[in-house]
Amino acid sequence: MQLRRSLALTTAAVALSTAGLSSCGFDYATNRDNPITSAVNAQDGEIDVLSAVIVSTEAGSGTFIASLSNNSLEEEASMTELTLLAGEAPAPVEFEPVVVKPNTLVNLAEPAADIKLTGDFAAGDFVEIAIGFDNGESVEMEVEVVENGGYYADLDGPAPSETPEPEEAPQSGVPESETE
Repeated sequence: MQLRRSLALTTAAVALSTAGLSSCGFDYATNRDNPITSAVNAQDGEIDVLSAVIVSTEAGSGTFIASLSNNSLEEEASMTELTLLAGEAPAPVEFEPVVVKPNTLVNLAEPAADIKLTGDFAAGDFVEIAIGFDNGESVEMEVEVVENGGYYADLDGPAPSETPEPEEAPQSGVPESETE
């Protein structure tokens, strides 16, 4: 009888210590968001702005791409304002308001919302923008300008061809300056 009791106590002690030793602990990286991306997130209000970038085919222009998540369970919201804050004077961008129904996400890339920006920026730059919503919330963020290619291909019009155009070879083996 004594043997059974001590065996049961030993088994229970081993089981409890094994569970404590095998756990991940507290505040490890597996417990935190770790988005591996250059895109920017703003999750401070009723509307989350996720994976925001400006996709640019050529310097000076681009398309704003992001996902908008409405955290309200009852009220729809709309993105009504986008302002490029870089430069001497803020430059508001004209676009149709983007409606986000309650508890849903809208991706501005699919279908394309076609929100075009122009300014003094090129791929690799970070641009400060302000986004306004019809519920009175606004968010300022610095978003990266990325090239229209790879993951972001065709989001700012057709992506440039990745293969260079072949150069024309001279007609004969004689340089042009010697044929004249």
